[in-house]
Amino acid sequence: MTLLLLAGTGDARRFARFCANEQIDCIASLSGATRDPADLPIQTRIGGFGGEGPFKLYLEQSGISRVLDMTHPFATKISDRTARVCTREGIPYLRYERPAWQSGPGDDWVHVDTETQVADHTKAGQTVFLATGRQTLHRFANLEKCTIICRQIDPPDAPFPFQNGRFEIGRPPFSIDDEVALFRKLSVDVLVSKNAGGTASRSKLDAARALGIPVIMIKRPMGISGTVTDDLEQVKSWALGG
Repeated sequence: MTLLLLAGTGDARRFARFCANEQIDCIASLSGATRDPADLPIQTRIGGFGGEGPFKLYLEQSGISRVLDMTHPFATKISDRTARVCTREGIPYLRYERPAWQSGPGDDWVHVDTETQVADHTKAGQTVFLATGRQTLHRFANLEKCTIICRQIDPPDAPFPFQNGRFEIGRPPFSIDDEVALFRKLSVDVLVSKNAGGTASRSKLDAARALGIPVIMIKRPMGISGTVTDDLEQVKSWALGG
């Protein structure tokens, strides 16, 4: 029985260590979106599958008996494709989705459904810090009256797509103090974040609270197909065949 772990998150890294410790026959798959990703303690493949047909072929050729999806909560295309193929092929599929962030005392959050709605909650001349990654940067084209700073892990392959912005290169994890110092240095007025959940990347939200910076939170997409859980103990039991 070989488990395919769709990885790329801190949760997946920790689960890979669990698999190694429990001697679970597991292959981790990384999309290749990040250069030089941290090594995992189990067999790892890097790169996309090339669509449903090649993914189905990979499952067959690799003897995959079940698939655990621990990709980013916003990686909906990967999750939907995986759930469809697994359902058709009769392969057990489980998606782990860590609980979403919730605002608390001292937070100034507004929730939006899409990136294009961020402009409705900003003012001309503000510095907007995008902690949303480069893949969706094009959706912020309507922030032309603001200064845009987009953080990404790797140095850019191309110039910033808008004249009113630039990249900020940084590799997580970031402490709260790191984020506070960065936001002060950049004179950030508004923080934009996807509601990814988890503890590793929450520091930016805590820093925004400490500095009184409003947060525009992009809601998670709805309607992911397949079985979904936020219980890590259930995930471990399932991976062990329970």
